[in-house]
Amino acid sequence: MNKLDTLDVLSRKILRGKLQGQRRSKRRGQSIEFADHRPYVVGDDLRFVDWNIYARLEQLFLKLFIEEQDLTVHVAIDVSGSVNYGQPDKAVFIKKIAAALSYISLVNNNRLTLTTFRQDVVSQLKYMRGRNYLSQMADLLLDAECEGVTDFENVCKQLVASQVGTGIMIVISDFMFKEGYEEAMKRLFGRGYDVYAIQALSPQEVDPELKGDLKLVDIEDADTAEVTISGALLKYYKKNLSAYCNELKDFCTRQGGHYVLAKSSDSVEHLVLNYLRRIRLLS
Repeated sequence: MNKLDTLDVLSRKILRGKLQGQRRSKRRGQSIEFADHRPYVVGDDLRFVDWNIYARLEQLFLKLFIEEQDLTVHVAIDVSGSVNYGQPDKAVFIKKIAAALSYISLVNNNRLTLTTFRQDVVSQLKYMRGRNYLSQMADLLLDAECEGVTDFENVCKQLVASQVGTGIMIVISDFMFKEGYEEAMKRLFGRGYDVYAIQALSPQEVDPELKGDLKLVDIEDADTAEVTISGALLKYYKKNLSAYCNELKDFCTRQGGHYVLAKSSDSVEHLVLNYLRRIRLLS
């Protein structure tokens, strides 16, 4: 927590918040830090006229100030059955990342919305701000059961419909959606979010240790497939998985978003304190 206290969330976009906060914006507002002058026009507030310039030039100029705004951070995590898998457990790994990012947002007085989802939005805490919400954030993550199937497009519809304004949208999932992810993610990009997709996979998914004749059962919908695992099939599987992850990365990049691939065996501390700072999600 001491290390997380030194970090803050960044946005690569200029995003308008609902409340006045501690986020420096390129917009001109009414804080106490001077930014620039512009000529006075009829109807401007005379309180912001620079009378020193008027005394020298006999022309009216208005003082402009840097506006400080709050940043809205949305963290949405997958709690479907497929994340309840692997050693170390993907579900715990995902919750730890969400807890770290949520903690950083709250202690920096950003506005945080934390959401868990499967077929629908399962639970949501909206517009939290400040350390007083840390226990509620932790309780939501600790109580989340990872089970059931996903409908990611339906979830993204609900996320877009329930939010006011824009901000940073961080989706943490294995992104193993049978229906795909493109149409769903386009809804988030279309709303103007600064989108980060963090894909979490277990070591067993990246490099499975399987062999022989097996009956594979889908952990979400119980769909089955009988296969004979060979070296050639494992090689084909790894090639397909790599292609799928690269397609997700390329899709996010084309849409102006950001992609992160992490294994549940990775150090959460290293991921947050080093990698997420390197890609400028955190500072």
